[in-house]
Amino acid sequence: MADLRQAISAFLRKTARDEDGSAIVEFVFAATVLLIPMVYLILAASHLQAGSYAVVGAADQAAKVFAISDTPVQAQLNARETVSRAMSNFGYTDATTTISCDAECLSPGSVATITVELDVPLPFVSEMFEASVFSVDAAASQRVDQFG
Repeated sequence: MADLRQAISAFLRKTARDEDGSAIVEFVFAATVLLIPMVYLILAASHLQAGSYAVVGAADQAAKVFAISDTPVQAQLNARETVSRAMSNFGYTDATTTISCDAECLSPGSVATITVELDVPLPFVSEMFEASVFSVDAAASQRVDQFG
């Protein structure tokens, strides 16, 4: 019986020595498999959030600029230029701007609504392929002063 215990004890010691260093290999493998997708998910979420902030800011500023313009043609140009500048501040270029008025544009008391839409590119993927999973939009309305 003592020989059996010694044999089992020797076997367990040998097996324990053979496991030296395997924990670090398992950690590196698990970290690679789990952390890389998690980091990519965080990057994708931050791109989505940046795109959301960009369209909200662009629509809001464009509506304000539209409402204080002198002529409807100048208002359209100013609003589109405002959207372009706001989007370029965030690093985006391909935003779609839609302008609508509830009555005649720039008539006292009318409401102008600016809608900005953006397809947010996927990080690292969109540089190689035409891929965009996220589409964000924002609308802002501004009432034209009644007494100007």
